[in-house]
Amino acid sequence: MSIKKSELILNPDGSIYHLNLRPEHLAPIVITVGDPDRVDHVSRYFDTIEFKIQKREFKTHTGVYKNQQISVISTGIGSDNIDIVLNELDALVNIDFKTRRIKPDLTSLKIVRIGTSGALQSDIPVDSFLLSSYAIDINGMLQSYQIKRIQNTAIETAFCKHTNWDSERAKPVVVQNSKSLETQLLDNNIQYGITATCGGFYGPQDRILRLQPKDSIFRDKLQSFRFENLRITNFEMETSAIYGLSKLLGHQACSMNAILANRVNGTFSKNSEETVDLLIKYTLKKLTC
Repeated sequence: MSIKKSELILNPDGSIYHLNLRPEHLAPIVITVGDPDRVDHVSRYFDTIEFKIQKREFKTHTGVYKNQQISVISTGIGSDNIDIVLNELDALVNIDFKTRRIKPDLTSLKIVRIGTSGALQSDIPVDSFLLSSYAIDINGMLQSYQIKRIQNTAIETAFCKHTNWDSERAKPVVVQNSKSLETQLLDNNIQYGITATCGGFYGPQDRILRLQPKDSIFRDKLQSFRFENLRITNFEMETSAIYGLSKLLGHQACSMNAILANRVNGTFSKNSEETVDLLIKYTLKKLTC
């Protein structure tokens, strides 16, 4: 059955609606970044750049780095944007735009997030790198999908019990990364753990300016949670959506975090641009070695 025009929206040039990409523009390895300006920071290390485009916050450069074709794309901030990006990336490789039918042979992309994050444990230093072994969705986006087959219910149950989870909030969803990508990207100098993906930057991450969060000890509950040898290491706003949608769609995904803040110690990086740049170079090297 062909997909209706209202569901798979294409631009007049045949590109996918939001990303403004056609299938030939996308590489099999995709790096996602939040900030459109960071796309240039990644692609400046490419040996060649074959294609550039931007629509709204979605900016893409595709090129070659050490004989590997790579696309880097900005997502903007938040899981709602990831819902757009992941679905449209999948459509580019797994839907025939001429027939509007799902292809019989599906393609699996490698998707790596290079992002910034705040640590939730006092021993995780500012300017360190952290790989998200799991992500816990506490923003509700994944609940729109049939997620039963991708959930880690054991961690979810333990987390809800530990935090005395408010039933008025969306139920947490825990998703694992791609273990093959983790093996490729991890080394002894990289922190790892469970990343909490929030629906906002202030109240949802227990930041207080003039508004008080609903749960005044929410951050403490996350910090003290343990499951076997895992703990919640950091806050951010995209990883669980990337992991969940990638698992559902059959792609490999891993999230690399530059730790710019430590929420326990109240510190922030003095060299944030340098830290992000080092993470970019590290990730490119690992993806192509």
